[in-house]
Amino acid sequence: MILLTMAVSLPSLKPAKCGVGTADLNCDQKASSVQLGVFFLALYILAVGTGGTKPNISTIGADQFDEHEPRERRQKLSFFNWWMFSIFFGTLFANTVLVYIQDKIGWTVGYALPTVGLAVSIAIFTAGTPFYRHKPTSESSFAKMAGVIVAAVRKCRVPSPVDPTDLHEIDPEQYAKKKTSPLPYTPNFSVLSKAAVRTGGSTSRWSLSTVTQVEQTKQMLKMLPVLGITFVPSAMLAQINTLFVKQGTTLDRHVGAHGFEIPPASLQGFVTISMLVSVVLYDRLFLPFMRRLTRNPRGISLLQRMGVGLVLHIVIMAIASVTDRYRLNVAHENGVFDSKAGKTIPLSIFVLLPQFVLMGVADAFLEVAKIEFFYDQAPEGMKSLGTSYSMTSLGIGNFLSSFLLSTVAHITGRHGQGGWIQNNLNASRLDLYFAFFAVLNCANLVVFFAVCRMYVYNAEVTHVVDGGGEKQREVAMQPSPAAGAPDLML
Repeated sequence: MILLTMAVSLPSLKPAKCGVGTADLNCDQKASSVQLGVFFLALYILAVGTGGTKPNISTIGADQFDEHEPRERRQKLSFFNWWMFSIFFGTLFANTVLVYIQDKIGWTVGYALPTVGLAVSIAIFTAGTPFYRHKPTSESSFAKMAGVIVAAVRKCRVPSPVDPTDLHEIDPEQYAKKKTSPLPYTPNFSVLSKAAVRTGGSTSRWSLSTVTQVEQTKQMLKMLPVLGITFVPSAMLAQINTLFVKQGTTLDRHVGAHGFEIPPASLQGFVTISMLVSVVLYDRLFLPFMRRLTRNPRGISLLQRMGVGLVLHIVIMAIASVTDRYRLNVAHENGVFDSKAGKTIPLSIFVLLPQFVLMGVADAFLEVAKIEFFYDQAPEGMKSLGTSYSMTSLGIGNFLSSFLLSTVAHITGRHGQGGWIQNNLNASRLDLYFAFFAVLNCANLVVFFAVCRMYVYNAEVTHVVDGGGEKQREVAMQPSPAAGAPDLML
C-alpha cells in the first residue's frame, strides 16, 4: 500500500495527466517503464500478501472456539457469518467513502487512508497475539499430501490388506501428545490407501504414510469437485467490478435537487449493503427457524446454502439481461448511439439496483457457505489450506471471466460484425452476454447437483476428557437426510 500511495503521489512515479478524459486530449505521453514497474510491483505484492493473510486470519478466528465446549461450539456455527460481515463492512467503506475521496479529492488521500488503516490493523493484531488460542503447528500440508501420493504411486501394484487395521498407523499416544486425533480408515479413494501398506522396505515419507495422513489427503482431494463448481460463480463476481459498473457510466447518475452525481464504482456499495443486511437476517431469523425445522445445528447444510446462492446467480443474470435490453431500447429511442460521446441515457442508474441487491443476497448464501465449507471439511492441521481453496476460487474466477469475455468478444466479432462486447456499450449486446452467463450458471448448477449426490461429509473425531481418562467420540458433522429431503443434504 505504501508503494501504491507513492505511485499516485510522487511526480516521478505518477504518469502525466493527458489523453482521453483529461484537459489535454491530444497528449500522447505514456507511462514510463519505471512508473509501470512500481505500480504493478505494488499490485503483485498486495496480491501475494492477500493470499497469505486471508486464509490464515479466518482460520485463526475460527480456531478461537473450543470444540469441546457446547456453547462455543454453537457460536462457531455463526462465526463465518460475522467474519464475512466484517469483511463486507470494510468493503462498503471502500466502495463509498474511499471511491468518493479518490474521485473528488485525489488518489493520494484515497490510497493513504487504507495504508494508515492497514498499519493500525497490524498493530492491533500484534498486540492481541499473546491472548489468542494457538494450535500446535505441523509439517507442511503439501509435503504430507505429496508424500501420500508418491507412496501410493510407488505401491500401486501392491495388494491392499483385507483388514484395514493392518495398515500403518502410529501409536495413539503420540497423537494425544500433539493434542490431535487419528482419523479412521475410509474405503473411498482406495488407491491412496496403498500408501499405508507395509512392505518391509523403506519407512521414509515417500515410501510409507500413516492412515491419518492418507485420510487427510483424501479429505482435501474430495473437495476439489466442489471447488470446481465455484469457479463460474466467482467469475460472476468479476462482472460487478467490470460490466455492471460500465453499465452505470451510461446512465443518469444524478440524485436530488442539487444534482449530486453518484460515482459509478459506488454502485458496488449496494451489493455490500444488501449482503450485510442478508447476513444479519440469516443469522438472527432464518438460522434459528431452520434449526427448529430441520434439527440441523446449521439450519441447512453447507451445500444447500451454496445451492441457494447458485440459483440466485441464475436469477441475477436473467434480470441483468432483461435490464440491459431495456437500457439499449431507451438509448436508441433517444438517439444515444455512442456511450463514449459523453452523453448519458435518460434513464436512472437505479434501474440496475435489482441485480446489485440480489448479488449481495447471493453472497450471503454462497460466499459465506463456501469459506465455511472448505474450513469445516478440511482435516485438522490443514484448515488454512482448506480456506485457501476459497481464495483460489476467486482468483481462478477472475481469470475465467477474462477468458470468457475475450473469447465471446472474438467469436461474436468475426466477419466484420461489431460483436457482443465493444468499447461502445450502446452498440454492444451485453443482454446476450448476460443471457449466456445465465445458461452457463444453469449448466454449472446441474453439475453441482451431481457433485452433491456423490459428496459425503466428514465424520468428526474429538477427544473428551472424563475423570482423567481419554475416550474418542465420533459425531457426524451433518445429520442424515430426512425422508423426502432434497439430495443436497448428502
